[in-house]
Amino acid sequence: MAAGSEYAQESATATAILGAARRCLLADGYAAMSTRKVATEAGVPLSQVHYHFGSKANLVLALLADQDRRLLDRQQRMYAADVPLWKRYEQACDFLEDDLESGYVRVLQEMIAAGWSTPAVADKVRAMQQGWIDLLTEVAEEVEQRFGSLGPFTARELATLVATAFLGGEELLLLGFDRQRVPVRSALRRVGQLIRQLEERR
Repeated sequence: MAAGSEYAQESATATAILGAARRCLLADGYAAMSTRKVATEAGVPLSQVHYHFGSKANLVLALLADQDRRLLDRQQRMYAADVPLWKRYEQACDFLEDDLESGYVRVLQEMIAAGWSTPAVADKVRAMQQGWIDLLTEVAEEVEQRFGSLGPFTARELATLVATAFLGGEELLLLGFDRQRVPVRSALRRVGQLIRQLEERR
């Protein structure tokens, strides 16, 4: 077998394992998920899961990293668009709905929870989330240049608040809080209305 075809076969196996891991994680959660279940779901020997990823934690981190790269790139393109900031913020709220539906938010929150007791997992999740906060900091710096001030906040403090609002909102949505009693979605979107009012006044 040619080396190229061997690589393609390995890549296809890894992709199948990642897809199976996503399905198992969404169905059972991180605690109940096992590499054996993933191997069965993917239709591959258990040894292949350990060969490609080493452990359950590494497998789910690889799944999260793959999704995170694509979504951060999507977010960077969106925030770079030459449209009013409030429209870009509303798009970010729309993306949240997409990410809830795709399962990305569930995977992220599962790994955040796993990171509380596993420092190696925490290190990798922090590194991924730092990329999002860095992007939001760039957006806040743009706003600061346009408006001259962010009030009492630094750009990084404001970016941290926005990131925290979305992460906390994701947790509440996954927990299934009643929309009327804990209106996460509408509260996040009201911020967009506030941004629009500030931009139009300027």
